Amino acid sequence: MSSRIKADVCVIGAGSGGLSVAAVAAQLGVTTVLIERGEMGGECLNTGCVPSKALIAAANAAASVRSSPRFGVDAGAPSVNFDRVREHVQDVVRAIAPHDSQVRFEELGAEVIRAEARFVGPRELVADDTFIEARRIVVATGSSPAVPPIPGLDGVRFHTNETIFQNTRLPEHLVVIGGGPIGIEMAQAHRRLGSRVTVLEAARPMAKDDRDLADTLLRHLLSEGIDIRPQVEIVSVEADEAGIAVLIREGTRTSRLVASHLLVATGRRPNIDGLDLDAAGIAYGKKGIVVDSRMRTSVRGVYAIGDVAGGPQFTHAAAYQAGIVVRNALFRLPAQVDYRALPWVTYTDPELAQVGLTETQAREVHGDRIVVVRSSFGKNDRARAELQTLGSVKIVARRNGRVLGASILGPHAGELIQVWVLAIAQRLKLKDIAGAVAPYPTLGEASKSAAGEFYRASLFGTWSRRLVRALARLP
Repeated sequence: MSSRIKADVCVIGAGSGGLSVAAVAAQLGVTTVLIERGEMGGECLNTGCVPSKALIAAANAAASVRSSPRFGVDAGAPSVNFDRVREHVQDVVRAIAPHDSQVRFEELGAEVIRAEARFVGPRELVADDTFIEARRIVVATGSSPAVPPIPGLDGVRFHTNETIFQNTRLPEHLVVIGGGPIGIEMAQAHRRLGSRVTVLEAARPMAKDDRDLADTLLRHLLSEGIDIRPQVEIVSVEADEAGIAVLIREGTRTSRLVASHLLVATGRRPNIDGLDLDAAGIAYGKKGIVVDSRMRTSVRGVYAIGDVAGGPQFTHAAAYQAGIVVRNALFRLPAQVDYRALPWVTYTDPELAQVGLTETQAREVHGDRIVVVRSSFGKNDRARAELQTLGSVKIVARRNGRVLGASILGPHAGELIQVWVLAIAQRLKLKDIAGAVAPYPTLGEASKSAAGEFYRASLFGTWSRRLVRALARLP
């Protein structure tokens, strides 16, 4: 028999953003319904952030064994047991899963419905045989891998991020189509675990990051034995006795690659199919549901967050947007998104982190009215001690020292970028970072050193030298 529920808040999708809204709403005591058709925790927990970082950690452990002779420690070549690597990945997912589980959210006070939801009116939904009428609805259905229309691709077995972690055999030769963060991360991880890896990119790999630092990273990946090919056209894909054959064109040259495994990492598409948005009158397009700066859709009382809303496709972006919705929908505060200080990280080794404007973007907006300063990890004592000197901290600022953007290539760049997130969010100047005291020896000193570079010319310039000489003559 069908049932009817009247709720204050109904959330569709139990990924990062949806869970954040549901958790707050339930704990505030409003009637909350959470609908999820798949696994609790969404893409990040099950097929994205968590398993990928666990796999990367295993790969980095193998790389550490190989590089241990640099420190005078002879450990021999690592022996990779891929079954145990997979077990490690799944153990990490299982350890985190209870935090996102149905049981936990029911304990918080939410009613959880495990079914596919669709709109039947502006604020009305149906999930299985349950009819839900809600004062506020939040669509947080995420995204899925975008599979390009490559001839023959539908006739071979290929992986996306949704299936690569279920792979039971270490690839002999992994061909990755797509040179973005997912493709590059998985390329290095599999190479370090022992696979031969080729990356095929139609344009420029890591195109959204600072070009100088991205090029440095790509050269490092080449030195690790990863074959990275930019400006490649995928002509077709077909089955081969040895696995999967990929026919590619590079300029006027056509060649054939044979892979044991194929990973397609060419972007994401919003999960809007099946929602029947037209029945609610919700505007949407190819990039997802159309929202304003308060994450409101075209229908009053309906919000959309995360990948389905067509904005930045990061787990932390979805969580941030969830906070915006909570303030608007529950506290009636006119909060708006501000992506000036939204960071992103590519978890290679070394990591590549970015917040704010890149140098190229800053010059497009501000022309020559910017200053670029940097500090190499080769000059950082902690990085030297740990033999992790590749990369640098690169800061883009206005001529008055106001920080516009930061890019970091180096060890733990994802951690180091956070001070620059704060600097941009709080409109700090380089003097605020340069004047802070950093413990010695730490990697964080690289940020202080980069900020200090902004003042080097004036500090040691002609005027300062004259002033100090004049002061030295005083009794």
